[in-house]
Amino acid sequence: MPKSLREEVLGYIEEAIAEGISERRTCAHLDLNRKTIQSWRKPDGATDKRKGSARFVAHRLTAEEEDAFYKVANSERFMDATPEQIVAILAGECTYYASSSTLYRILRKRKAMQHRQETKKPVKNAKAISTLVTGPNQVWAWDVTWLKTDVAGLFKYGYNIIDLFDRTLVGWSVEDTESDDHARTLFERVIRYHKVVPKIIHADNGGPMRGVSLGCFLDSLFVTRSYSRPRCSNDNAFIESWHKTLKHTVGYPAFFTSLEHARTWYANFVAWYNYKHLHSSLGYVTPNQRRTGEAIEIYRKRNQTILDAKLKNPLRWRTGKVRYYDALPVSMSCRPLSKAA
Repeated sequence: MPKSLREEVLGYIEEAIAEGISERRTCAHLDLNRKTIQSWRKPDGATDKRKGSARFVAHRLTAEEEDAFYKVANSERFMDATPEQIVAILAGECTYYASSSTLYRILRKRKAMQHRQETKKPVKNAKAISTLVTGPNQVWAWDVTWLKTDVAGLFKYGYNIIDLFDRTLVGWSVEDTESDDHARTLFERVIRYHKVVPKIIHADNGGPMRGVSLGCFLDSLFVTRSYSRPRCSNDNAFIESWHKTLKHTVGYPAFFTSLEHARTWYANFVAWYNYKHLHSSLGYVTPNQRRTGEAIEIYRKRNQTILDAKLKNPLRWRTGKVRYYDALPVSMSCRPLSKAA
């Protein structure tokens, strides 16, 4: 509200009070909060403190100074210089108008920050969307891990797809090469086998993940593709954690001697992981138990056993807190490339 109008309202309220009308009734009539009126009565109360409001800044450049700085920056001499370079050159000549950030603001204000077509336009990462995973086959994450062979510098490649809800490895393959064609074949087989299409598939920025063949297939199913930020492995933490479990398990081979050897060992490991591995983030049940719902009864029995033990020996729980078994909620930050229709 303009300062003049605020002063007019305050004068009206003072007149009403002088006539015997309470401030509360007057504010109710004007549809104003009394706190607002009290704030206006303060010495600086007429100043609009809301974000984005016009404010007096004592150290701001005057219009003449701003024009002078803008003309110098747009002179032929500085046609190929950045604001930082312009400020540095002028400072070396004992001339200072303002900082480089101020020059950027001036250029943006005057719409003089247009992109030059000959150079690559800066790319902005899509804003992350926090997705809460509440059931199976909502979000799958996948990646490719390198498997050492008995020849130095030669690798086999393990393709892995994990379901974020229950950490089940829903699909895998081991190949001699790394390509998006292998990835597409794997996804076609897994989706056909499970007879389900996930809502989101998350991956990092590797070549197979960004490949045209796989991308076209997922887009044809209206699957939202999400990608990690460059050089941020934590954005795909679930599958990276699975790779650690894979390569740090007892019995992991120092190297694989053949493609058949790698596939045989992989198949045995995946069966153990899905059906026997007690996952810490799942409350120490197997991924398959979490997926089928058996985990609920297991949690109930465990928790009831602990509560019964507490009733028998309450002094052993000095703080009164009881550790209950349950699966941790799963939330993931996705950066969608395309959204399902």
